[in-house]
Amino acid sequence: MKEQLDLIARGAEEILKLDELTERLKSAKPLRIKAGFDPTAPDLHVGHSVLINKMRQFQDLGHQVIFLIGDFTGMIGDPSGKNTTRRALTREQVRDNAATYQQQIFKILDPDRTEIRFNSEWFDQMSSADMIRLSSQYTVARMLERDDFSKRYQSNQPISIHEFMYPLVQGYDSVALECDVELGGTDQKFNLLVGRQLQQEAGQKPQVVLTMPLLEGLDGVQKMSKSLDNYIGIDEPASDIFGKVMSISDDLMWRYFDLLSFRSNAELETFRARVDSGENPRDIKFELALELVARFHDASAATAARDAFIARFQQGAMPDDIEEVIVSGQTDTLPLSYVLKQAGLTPSSSEALRMIKQGAVRIDGERVSDTSIQLERGTSAIVQVGKRRFAKVTIA
Repeated sequence: MKEQLDLIARGAEEILKLDELTERLKSAKPLRIKAGFDPTAPDLHVGHSVLINKMRQFQDLGHQVIFLIGDFTGMIGDPSGKNTTRRALTREQVRDNAATYQQQIFKILDPDRTEIRFNSEWFDQMSSADMIRLSSQYTVARMLERDDFSKRYQSNQPISIHEFMYPLVQGYDSVALECDVELGGTDQKFNLLVGRQLQQEAGQKPQVVLTMPLLEGLDGVQKMSKSLDNYIGIDEPASDIFGKVMSISDDLMWRYFDLLSFRSNAELETFRARVDSGENPRDIKFELALELVARFHDASAATAARDAFIARFQQGAMPDDIEEVIVSGQTDTLPLSYVLKQAGLTPSSSEALRMIKQGAVRIDGERVSDTSIQLERGTSAIVQVGKRRFAKVTIA
């Protein structure tokens, strides 16, 4: 029991309630474990995989996991953490994105022990009267206890009525699926607790709520996000995944091990001890990069990515397949910061300036730190940002 609880609790932010989980585990009956995902974008990144990894751990302990695709809730738009009303998706967008989810999750989950469900299964059958009855089970006052709703209300930011439906709809999913445990990010806690209440209203035993932290991106500060360009995509090439893992800080490495690795707690303690005794953290980071590339590709791809990384960055070699980019402007010279942004090497000009100041930019192999550098029209150069971003840039 202790080993099971240690594995389940690893990396978790909160378990509500631990005594209820312990009681259910003692029954030796396979539990029904649910995590819901709104198909808001076609590609998953390793930040999404934090919950999927926890589902896999439950699978390995013999429990039934339910990967719930919120095709109905996706058309409402999740208001969690938002200070404005979130744009809802069309049914076609949701359907297309959901199709890619199913292909990606089985890089982690065992398909033979995974139940894939869509919440449109029950909500498409609900009448307007049914939905009104559902909404009667929660008060506006309780909704406004939710942090993001409360802040928006106090600052006179609009809250649409349909946004109040989102927590109720997510909560009802647990009733429909008769869940024992629901997993979610820390930003989903309110919605998960609504599920507990609706289950009680339906005469069910309330689910245990397990929240996982939101994984920081490669910058170690902001939540991993494609829009911030600080993500590791599940479907990215092996070399990109390997290089991105190697680019994270030594401190962030341990966070990634806790939330992304399937290695045992004992193995992770061994890694920490090796670093504490003087081993280069880079060597331990190799282990993390190898594990993730092997999971999303295969072992041979992981080995090849490691060898290419060593050749490129430890022996000073440049990649053979550098992208060629043309950057144009209205003047005869363009600021380097502008060029970096336009070439897709940084997400913004301000980030480009920061990287230049840090000495993280090279032009034709030479490190530069002068933010006033201008590149002349008609010239070309190999531009490098950090350890893994290259482009052959021509100024037109």
